[in-house]
Amino acid sequence: MKIAALVSGGVDSSVTIPKLIELGYKPTIFYIKIGMEDEPGYTDCPSEEDIEITTYIANKYKLEMEIVDLQKLYWERVIRYTLDEVKKGLTPNPDVMCNKMIKFGAFEELYGKDFDLITTGHYASTKEINGEKYLATAADKRKDQTYFLAQITKAQVQKLMFPIGDLQKSEVRRLAEEMKLPSAHRPDSQGICFLGKINYNDFIRRYVGEKEGDVIEFETGKKLGKHKGFWFHTIGQRKGLGLGQGPWFVVKKDIENNIIYVSNGYDPISQYGNTVELKHFHWINERPNKDYSTPKRVKFKIRHTPEFTGGSLVKNGDLYVLESDEKIAGIAAGQFGVIYDETEQICFGSGAIG
Repeated sequence: MKIAALVSGGVDSSVTIPKLIELGYKPTIFYIKIGMEDEPGYTDCPSEEDIEITTYIANKYKLEMEIVDLQKLYWERVIRYTLDEVKKGLTPNPDVMCNKMIKFGAFEELYGKDFDLITTGHYASTKEINGEKYLATAADKRKDQTYFLAQITKAQVQKLMFPIGDLQKSEVRRLAEEMKLPSAHRPDSQGICFLGKINYNDFIRRYVGEKEGDVIEFETGKKLGKHKGFWFHTIGQRKGLGLGQGPWFVVKKDIENNIIYVSNGYDPISQYGNTVELKHFHWINERPNKDYSTPKRVKFKIRHTPEFTGGSLVKNGDLYVLESDEKIAGIAAGQFGVIYDETEQICFGSGAIG
């Protein structure tokens, strides 16, 4: 069986290689270059160190390795999406689109098509039910990354394998130490994959700019200060507002007038809601029962967290409407609402929060 193993240089993807070898496979390692170090002003990106570690692993296990440059496609498919969403006042999720359109999209189109399986270091799994392969959650619920995979297609799932999906993060670290991998003590990556060590707001400022607007208290209409553009702020945000006597939370954005509304307190009622509208809903598998004209019980997430929330899903015209059993904070338009079965095992798909 021919396996293409995507390795980033981090500890998780590094450990997939000895795991695959234990299973009797001899994968070909691919490092996908998508960083922005070639853009003016973007330095100190980690690809050089990533490639050095990935090359070491390839040599250690005597495997073929190829560096794949998908920077141009990443810009066209993911960064432009990110900037377009930001300009609309939405909160995009580039990592979700990176998985769908680059790691399992462009890579498959250009390289992966010649392989039987593609493996990654994601904390996720697959599960076969009645002969059909589904995207499923990982053993480590705190690290589970199916939220970021919930836009991939059924065809992409058929070719995916997650070698560390049955492990806890602590076990992955232990295995990396035992195998003396150079990534064993490397910290987990944080933030958006294309930014490297670049601050997200610096990135937005470079490509969208600044536009001063008012910060207003939601309950009273009192003007509290100024901001430098609604695109720097997301619903539920607490840090970076520069307001005293806090904490303050962003609870609403007026895009047309460039106004940010905030509420005060550790748990303001105005940041909570029960209803989430999901646009352009994407089902990963063709479900045997997709009649949601009446509400059906589901579990869901509206951000990458360990916890699942219970609720019901119903189709209303072109939208799917999610009614949560409990009030939830930080419902941010543009982010994804991801739907799971009630056992919290199968990821059904996702839609963009309206």
